Amino acid sequence: MTTEPVTATSKTAARVAPSVLAGIGAFAAVGVYVLISSVGLGLWTSLGPGPGLFPFAMGAVLAAMSAVWLLQELRRPSETAEGVDRALVIAVVASLVVLAAVMDLLGFQLSMFLFLMYHLKLRGRRAWPSSLVTALAGSVGAFYAFNYGLNVALPVSAFPLLNTIGL
Repeated sequence: MTTEPVTATSKTAARVAPSVLAGIGAFAAVGVYVLISSVGLGLWTSLGPGPGLFPFAMGAVLAAMSAVWLLQELRRPSETAEGVDRALVIAVVASLVVLAAVMDLLGFQLSMFLFLMYHLKLRGRRAWPSSLVTALAGSVGAFYAFNYGLNVALPVSAFPLLNTIGL
């Protein structure tokens, strides 16, 4: 009769995948870059918060969240998928390039509406009503929030007809 346990536990530690470490590093690098760049904009003025305060805060949050992510991965590495869905990556990157290319021509509202509809309806296979409502709220809502709430001008359409109807 032996006194060894029936189930042996593995003493080998799971490793963090290099792609996860690359992602954490990229987010941390962007956070630090935003932190450093925002200081040059000025964090505070005599009238109150300066133009660099919000980017500074967002850079700090991004850098801090990267550190938290790294600690979580070191404690318990996440399971990674076998491979990358290259079609999805290509579709997202290509749609972002198209969005950037047509933004000045079609304006923010129409460009973002089409971008969101593509990802919600075609790529995400969501129902028409939820896709339309989400894309409309996302494009028009963001436009009005930036233009009127934050006083940040977003591009409007270069076509006179679209421009006269507010797009």
